[in-house]
Amino acid sequence: MEKRKLRINGHSHLLPYPEEIPDFMKDKGIFWVDKDRKFMLQKDWNRPITDSSFFLNEKLAWMEHFKIDHAVVLNLSQLYGNGLRLEEMKQALRFQNDFNARIQHDHPSKFTTGFVVHPGFVRGACWEIERCVEVLGMRLLCLPTHYMDTIGTWRCIFDEENEPIFELADKYNLAVEIHPYDGEKFIKLENTSWRFHLIWMLAQCADAYHFLTLNGYYEKYPNMRICFAHGGQLAQINLGRRIQGFDGRPDLFEGKKHPRKAVGHKNIFFDTLVHDTGSLELLIKNQGSNQVIMGLDDPYPLGEMESAQQSSYPGKILDLAMERQIISEPQRDAIWEDNVIQWLCGDDEKAKKDLVARIMS
Repeated sequence: MEKRKLRINGHSHLLPYPEEIPDFMKDKGIFWVDKDRKFMLQKDWNRPITDSSFFLNEKLAWMEHFKIDHAVVLNLSQLYGNGLRLEEMKQALRFQNDFNARIQHDHPSKFTTGFVVHPGFVRGACWEIERCVEVLGMRLLCLPTHYMDTIGTWRCIFDEENEPIFELADKYNLAVEIHPYDGEKFIKLENTSWRFHLIWMLAQCADAYHFLTLNGYYEKYPNMRICFAHGGQLAQINLGRRIQGFDGRPDLFEGKKHPRKAVGHKNIFFDTLVHDTGSLELLIKNQGSNQVIMGLDDPYPLGEMESAQQSSYPGKILDLAMERQIISEPQRDAIWEDNVIQWLCGDDEKAKKDLVARIMS
């Protein structure tokens, strides 16, 4: 009997219900949800909650409706902790990690959840990695493309100062998600027309990919598997410019790895959330279909959500790619299942079998 094909969403988010968020989060202006579940809020910031599936029970119903077997839940971007005082940051990130750990523990067949650390405090970040892996049983490390260090300077996540974090990710055979946010805090442009979500977040991913590849971390830490959110979209169109720059000005890249060496590497993944088949085709031509995982970014409006206005539904881009013969049926099935499992588990065959058994239970 042929095994049923699984549909695993490799990029999802989940809000706590308002009553699950500790009082200090609202008192300090860090993050909260209003009691009517209409807005997520921070001090001087709010965003409408655009779909009921931001919350657990509604998410489960949404997944059942769209026949999604399992979801990888990342941290909330609002909880990277940039600009917070040390103790507030530690408490906020611990709340996020404990919440995600509980979701995975209580619903193991439905969710694999990630944990987040702040790279500006490397020693504390390493302690939290050890706690989340060894105590909470989590295997997915969520990192921002950029973060604020202890003197207020913004840095790329693949800065050499963060190598202790990558050493632990390698030791524990972790999957790592790289996700952009906070661009408006260090890119000196007016925050208008959603420019930081529509343009600069993609540039942030391209910048992080630039330094991952230049520093050769995909070789230095062979048990760490990186996935870039939103298809690393601008990194794909920018590949030729980076190669020409490396070849044309070698004096600027002394001791660095050639960009071409990383292309299609088995430990560098990208999700499908690029919104059009032309971009998806370029991603697959550059990196190979084996390095692409399904990513819906639900329930955000820039995710692949059911929407007549946006003419969208979960899985639409792969259906269109099949129609346009960009991918085959086996490639589509692998993007939904095998590739996500490979990113999460690497070459650990027992971990792969355990994950599938957990999903099927």
